[in-house]
Amino acid sequence: MRAMLLRKPAPVETDPLEYADVETPSPGSEEVLIKISECGVCRTDLHIVEGELPPLKLPLIPGHQVIGRVVEVGRNVEGVHHGELVGVPWLYYACGECKYCRRGLENLCDHALFTGYSVNGGYAEYMVAHYRFIHRIPGELRELEAAPLMCAGAVGYRSLRLTGLLETGGVLGLFGYGAAAHLMLQTARKLGLRVYVFTSSPWKIEHALKNGAEWAGATSEEPPSKLDAAIVYAPVSRVFVEALRKLDKGGRVVLGEIYMTPVERLEYRLLWEEREVKTVANVTRRDVLEFLQIAVKHGIKPEVKTFRLEQANEALKELKHGRSLGQIVLEIS
Repeated sequence: MRAMLLRKPAPVETDPLEYADVETPSPGSEEVLIKISECGVCRTDLHIVEGELPPLKLPLIPGHQVIGRVVEVGRNVEGVHHGELVGVPWLYYACGECKYCRRGLENLCDHALFTGYSVNGGYAEYMVAHYRFIHRIPGELRELEAAPLMCAGAVGYRSLRLTGLLETGGVLGLFGYGAAAHLMLQTARKLGLRVYVFTSSPWKIEHALKNGAEWAGATSEEPPSKLDAAIVYAPVSRVFVEALRKLDKGGRVVLGEIYMTPVERLEYRLLWEEREVKTVANVTRRDVLEFLQIAVKHGIKPEVKTFRLEQANEALKELKHGRSLGQIVLEIS
């Protein structure tokens, strides 16, 4: 099969992904073989390819927003059939037995495997996946639009849940306006929240206002009122500090990135008055399932720009330099 292979992390400007012929994988006893049609390109892929996240497997096929059809099933697979349209998210496997899994926190599993990071992912024509961790894609969703929901949507939704505002209501601040924030702006508005968007790009401010934001402005600007909660999607610590500055008493900042630049200085007064900081690590199957249901019910859709599989290096460059607002998707077949 054809795949984009990472042999050694390097800046995307050097085209580190190699378009190569590799052996088509065979499914194990509890795995399925998926013929991939689409794979979303995520900022986590960028962190992996450029080495900001330490390598767990080399050579590696990246990609963890995978949509495709099951073409072969292992002998112990139950309830999954040939031809079904499925999605594969970041969480490839969790043990189900450690203390985190028993507490419903399989995203923190001691033995977790991650798609396109610790195992080969979706920048390829085929991949194998554990049958208990794939998701049936509702017929109402187009394959191209479903791919970003596997991560940008699911991790964004977990971040939104962890703000606590789905229970209490209030004003939500979104810091950074990329693929996940674009989806969460739609979702939060549909679920009754007021949303302010903070971004450094004038054209993104304009887009956020057209997309339903009550207010949008530069990260350094003061919004009309204090925030009850904030989600930070930018992997830059100064943006996190700005979010804390704008947070009301008792509010919570949720950090939705897997990587962030070091926080050099944090004044205690920004945390005073029972403000909270919470990080998001990975997703659970519940996050993906619930968000797919919400996306269908409320018509949540990404804006998608497509590239061919062999253009994955160009797609990552586009993501890195912020030339696209919505989600970038590789069309595989």
